Amino acid sequence: MCGIFGIGGHDDAANLTYLGLYSLQHRGQESAGIATADDEGRFAVKVGMGHVADIFDGEVLRRLPGRRAIGHTRYSTAGASALMNAQPIAVRTSMGTLAVVHNGHLTNAGELRRELERSGSIFQTTSDTEVVLHLMARNPRRDVVESLMVALEQVEGAFSLLLLGEEVLVAARDRHGFRPLLLGDLDGTPCFASESGAFDLLGARIVREVELGEVIALRNGAGAIESHRLCGSTRPTRCIFEHVYFARPDSLLFGESVAEVRRRMGAQLAREQPAAADLVVPVLDSGLLAGLGFSRESGLPLEFGLIRNHYVGRTFIEPKQTIRNFGVKVKLNPVRGVIAGRRVVLVDDSIVRGTTSRKIVQMVREAGAREVHLRISSPPTRWPCYYGMDTPRRTDLIAARCELEEIRQFIGADSLGYLSLEGLLGVVDSPAESFCTACWSGDYRVAPTGGDPAQAPLFPLADDER
Repeated sequence: MCGIFGIGGHDDAANLTYLGLYSLQHRGQESAGIATADDEGRFAVKVGMGHVADIFDGEVLRRLPGRRAIGHTRYSTAGASALMNAQPIAVRTSMGTLAVVHNGHLTNAGELRRELERSGSIFQTTSDTEVVLHLMARNPRRDVVESLMVALEQVEGAFSLLLLGEEVLVAARDRHGFRPLLLGDLDGTPCFASESGAFDLLGARIVREVELGEVIALRNGAGAIESHRLCGSTRPTRCIFEHVYFARPDSLLFGESVAEVRRRMGAQLAREQPAAADLVVPVLDSGLLAGLGFSRESGLPLEFGLIRNHYVGRTFIEPKQTIRNFGVKVKLNPVRGVIAGRRVVLVDDSIVRGTTSRKIVQMVREAGAREVHLRISSPPTRWPCYYGMDTPRRTDLIAARCELEEIRQFIGADSLGYLSLEGLLGVVDSPAESFCTACWSGDYRVAPTGGDPAQAPLFPLADDER
């Protein structure tokens, strides 16, 4: 889920990276950081807990000189939400100082870490990202890019990452392309970002996606782009949940407009799961475009019956359940004049644990709604994600434990309907087989290894577990 940004060969590298991270703040709110390097290979690093704007001000950015920079805004899926796990992670090696930022999750990180620790490696963090640096240190090469490629050949799972060396900036994407990574151009200076919104803010243009299994190197002073390839299959397995929830609607993702895909999801949801109601109320902000599509297709008026406090972050990616519960009340407030006495269709993007949806339905009822019909613009989330989304245990997922009617009763809605997997895949232009749908289907194309105890078993719950 994290957001990453990097730029090579610009006099204002730190400030541009700050702005890039600012536009990617929705991808992670726990910590943020920037590392810079000048043409003499001197490094500066600043990381902190909290939002980008809280960590960086003019004075801090002035202490980050250099023409190359990488940055990160973190949402933790491996390793605790703590300062020691904030990125960039910077280390001194025989190849000089290195710093890395990573979006995704390495499925064999636990196994590799145990092997490295047995052979004497000492880890500074509990993040899976640090494994890459240790693999590089164990296999040093004269060329940092070659050493990184040797390390990446050993890891499995999802990674879109940026590495900053004393003479090079490197971007790499895993062979399956789980997480997005774009190459851009800012007046002749190459840059990288998780989403196109970062380029829009800076006035950069999209050049292309970093391809599956591609490693791009920018040598000192930017210069020409070098492209290398990792060995192995490059079958696309892109995370379609990026379209459902993660990405900002103004982004272009995997070649498509996120806003348009979400609108189509809502329209298909209305065809599959109609409701006898008076109005459509989107759950802001992630349900807005799907709500618009549902409204247009169904003919029901869309009204803003829930108002969002924009000074509160995204509830789903808060790391503690107690904060999630409190965050729902602070984040959303019903408009009684819109809702009271009416039959309401609430449109949201997903149900993961069920607790948030339950509180929203309760708020709408307390505001006087006569009926509440909940419609979800994605299929039931029944399986944990191992590639960068915080659903590590099946026991956390209400759809893994309960049938549709049980979920409806728990949430307290008069009716509940999900978009089908076939319907979801039918509204994107890319072939269905190019997306990862494991969180809905249980079809893991890259299985986790090493028996990590933090992960749930990959089999259905037994009857006595329900």
